[in-house]
Amino acid sequence: MPTLNDFEQLRKDYRLQSLLEKDVKEDPLQQFRKWWQESLDSKIEEPNAMTLATATPEGKPSARIVLLKEISDRGLVFFTNYESHKGSQIRENPFGALVFFWKELERQVRIEGKIEKVSDRESDAYFSTRPLESRIGAWSSPQSQVLPSRAQLDQKVEEYTRKFSSGVIPRPPQWGGYLLVPELVEFWQGRPGRLHDRLQYRFEREGKWKIERLAP
Repeated sequence: MPTLNDFEQLRKDYRLQSLLEKDVKEDPLQQFRKWWQESLDSKIEEPNAMTLATATPEGKPSARIVLLKEISDRGLVFFTNYESHKGSQIRENPFGALVFFWKELERQVRIEGKIEKVSDRESDAYFSTRPLESRIGAWSSPQSQVLPSRAQLDQKVEEYTRKFSSGVIPRPPQWGGYLLVPELVEFWQGRPGRLHDRLQYRFEREGKWKIERLAP
């Protein structure tokens, strides 16, 4: 059994599938939908978990896991607190990158592009579908701010639970959705000997994508 520092023993040989130009869609969002459906069919746990990377105007990056909530005709949608750390970075530098890793299928997808807010109507519609505790939590948590104690957060939860005990819980003004509009998308399929298949879609002009094979 590998010990703490036996990194050389942590190896996996990828052999499930290949990724060839003749088998992919011309549009990267259509190809993503294809792989997305296959991830659902494979019963992968939380296939919508994705790493979101953002950066300051000076280029200092940060990354965290968020959840994909919609695949639109223009891009991918997630929801968060607009005043959070990532929200502040998006406001100052509206570009980001997403990474999906579906290890059960030996697949990775990287997506880079511009980030913009979705409409208030779309944010309201999604917020209304969230579980009660999540809606209360969105009001209670000043996301990414320093808290003196857990007790203060619990107190806020109690306050908003009482406040909204008799009616509909509206969406907080500081909470809503973002859309990442792809400019570059890479599909990665693991292959034996670390000679993986990598196909990159690069946006060239309106409605046109160029598909390129990248060296593994």
